[in-house]
Amino acid sequence: MRLFGYARVSTSQQSLDGQVKALKEAGVKTNRIFTDKVSGSHVNRDGLHSLRVKVEEGDVILVKKLDRLGRDTADMIALIKEFDSIGVAIRFLDDSISTEGTMGKMVVTILSAVAQAERQRILERGYFCPSPRKGKN
Repeated sequence: MRLFGYARVSTSQQSLDGQVKALKEAGVKTNRIFTDKVSGSHVNRDGLHSLRVKVEEGDVILVKKLDRLGRDTADMIALIKEFDSIGVAIRFLDDSISTEGTMGKMVVTILSAVAQAERQRILERGYFCPSPRKGKN
């Protein structure tokens, strides 16, 4: 098992230092830490792409917080499933969540359910909520 790390901030003005320090303290070697300075709503991130290429079955990716992997729930679920399909686990240090083992599968299932509920709520709002410009019903 090899440990990898992923850190992300939303803008180039923000610092990755705190996340990188936490990953190093958790045992990740400097050359196995991948970073991005871009919004988590973008799935095409250079650091994340490089990480995807490097990891292999049995590896573990450490991320400081759940929202550092991504902001969009559906994209995060897709990433978690992608890594799971090749036998790579993800551990979120601050959130005490891991995708390893039976409980990890449950976490992925719960996150999938949340994503589905979120999409459904958006659809319901768009379909059932009258537009303020239409006047009163």
